[in-house]
Amino acid sequence: MRLANKIALVTGASRGIGRAIAFTYAREGADVVVNHAASAAQADETARGIEAAGRRAAVIQADVGDKAAVDAMVDRVLREFGRLDILVNNAGMTKVCPSIDVPEKDWRRLIDVLLSGVFFCSQAAARAMFRQKSGKIINIASVAGMGAFPERAAYGSAKAGVIELTRVLGCEWAHRNINVNAIAPGYIKTYIIEDLIAKGAYREDSLTRRIPQGRLGKPEHIADAAVFLASGESDYINGQTIAVDGGFTAYSYLESWLQDKHDQ
Repeated sequence: MRLANKIALVTGASRGIGRAIAFTYAREGADVVVNHAASAAQADETARGIEAAGRRAAVIQADVGDKAAVDAMVDRVLREFGRLDILVNNAGMTKVCPSIDVPEKDWRRLIDVLLSGVFFCSQAAARAMFRQKSGKIINIASVAGMGAFPERAAYGSAKAGVIELTRVLGCEWAHRNINVNAIAPGYIKTYIIEDLIAKGAYREDSLTRRIPQGRLGKPEHIADAAVFLASGESDYINGQTIAVDGGFTAYSYLESWLQDKHDQ
């Protein structure tokens, strides 16, 4: 087991990518704290899955955009588990809206959760990790922070900020034996993507035509990368963002060329 006896805190772990990471960490030997903002029943379900894998679990409700709530959450983790080895900043939300029409409250809320929340959680966790002289922080960014996604001004700006914050903290805290890295998921088939497809914001066939591997990703693909970044195998990687996207960000040629290859 690559994470044997480690203590991990995964924000936004009630479903989707966060749940997949929590389950995979448990299978790799970690005890996992499940954070959620307003999904108690789903968070409890995640905790039961962790316990079914033979590991300890705890559920903590906290809005990551609220610094006081974040500090209280990390304090509780330390009281109940004694240490914090791994933080995964996964809590998220999205908003699709023409930039000219984005309400101020939506802009501020997305920045609070997606960017400020990553900083607040990292800062609180790092205080414990400084004392331990070790720790792994994994930020869930997005390919939307690496290129322009129209009508996602706040989301893309926040995720680009997460990528830069990852660089800054990775460099600043490296001498403390803390690794800070990020994963930039591409189009992963979670409840968010399924909802956007259902609302007509995306067409699945249009997405897959633009992905060299010709399919949407699964939450488990992100979880596998998160295990690697939390393990000793990544000890000499710091301040980096790994795109897990089926080749989406690497590809810049014609969709028709890819479609021809997919049809062969």
